[in-house]
Amino acid sequence: MKLIIGNKKTSSWSLRPWLLMRYFNIAFEEVKLELYASESSAAIHQYSPSSKVPALLDNEMLVWDSLAIFEYLNEKYPEKKMWPFTKEQRAHARSVCCEMHSGFHVMRELMTHNVKVYHPNFDYSPALKDVQRIIEIWHDCFERSGGPFLFGSQFTIADAMFAPVVNRFVSYDVKCNSVTLDYIKLIRSLPAHQEWIAAGIKEV
Repeated sequence: MKLIIGNKKTSSWSLRPWLLMRYFNIAFEEVKLELYASESSAAIHQYSPSSKVPALLDNEMLVWDSLAIFEYLNEKYPEKKMWPFTKEQRAHARSVCCEMHSGFHVMRELMTHNVKVYHPNFDYSPALKDVQRIIEIWHDCFERSGGPFLFGSQFTIADAMFAPVVNRFVSYDVKCNSVTLDYIKLIRSLPAHQEWIAAGIKEV
């Protein structure tokens, strides 16, 4: 399999399936493409009909968009149990993932994903509604599951979906309570995530 991704410094959508596949020990060849060069769109279009990353190429099967890649991998490797165990938890996990996938536009624009930056005391008040909703989602998940991951003791697709948000909260100095901080520290400490961040920091 080949996973086509963008710059590790900035590509939040690429981080999601990359982290999931590394965490669950799914072998793949990484194909990293520059996102901000004049030829970027044409280069990405060779792999992805949307001209966006990420995309997954599994022999002749092409899957693009993070959520679609998640579902494909879950079907291909059911023994990995990438979604939570119960039907109710899976429904809840898919709901929060889809909300993350389609929402939080103010936060995305104001607090762009960049693992190299740190803005202490950043004024994220224009995105406060988005930030508060994300924290609400996390706390609701912890109350239902007991943590330390969103859906219990195991890392799932939901945690991969929110991993770039964890980086945003660090980069823009979002004020969090101890529960939220513990989750941020947990996701940031994952070896695969540390590897991604270290590679992003080295990029120009």
